[in-house]
Amino acid sequence: MDEAEIIRRIGELRQEHRDLDAAIDALAFSSSNDQMQIARLKKRKLKLKDEVAALEDLLIPDIIA
Repeated sequence: MDEAEIIRRIGELRQEHRDLDAAIDALAFSSSNDQMQIARLKKRKLKLKDEVAALEDLLIPDIIA
């Protein structure tokens, strides 16, 4: 995976993260207030955050001090 692909993928993941955030907010304020669904979305959101962090680490060169 080259740098451009990594940057593109990070952008996609960040967009999905924002979309999940909006979905969580919508569910939290809805009358149904489905706690199980909210928990699933939050878990997915954390997984996306970890994936973004791992991809960002690929962009930072290893420097031997």
